[in-house]
Amino acid sequence: MMSRYCLLLAVAATLASSVRGTAEVMSHVTAHFGKALEECREESGLSPEIMEEFKHFWSENFEIVHRELGCAIICMSNKFSLMQDDARMHHVNMDDYIKTFPNGEVLSAKMVDLIHNCEKQYDDMTDDCERVVKVAACFKTDAKKEGIAPEVTMIEAVMEKY
Repeated sequence: MMSRYCLLLAVAATLASSVRGTAEVMSHVTAHFGKALEECREESGLSPEIMEEFKHFWSENFEIVHRELGCAIICMSNKFSLMQDDARMHHVNMDDYIKTFPNGEVLSAKMVDLIHNCEKQYDDMTDDCERVVKVAACFKTDAKKEGIAPEVTMIEAVMEKY
């Protein structure tokens, strides 16, 4: 009985470590990806207020609703070749991009899967910026459900690396 309890504790500790690890990887991805925001500000029509809010993407009270955010995400994604010409995720490039971060391989397949599932939900939308902002909101919700969303303090801790 005691050995079963120890095994259960070991499994629980491994899962907790795994979730914490993926959230840490997500903080690196977010910090690096966010560096392109300034370059995309003008092109996407982001107001200084929305741009400031965007830095709090993972905060509980930040709502992803502005069309301009979708345009900014498209621009930022294009800086890293993460989207195809139709403003949909480039699966291979996204997977490779995530794997460039420390322990990225633990998050890459999950992240690509979550984004792809969100894209399918909004596939019929013709306005790319509107569709991408919906996909981003869906991704944020699903990442939080999966326990892979980073804490804002995690992102701040790795910002200077990028």
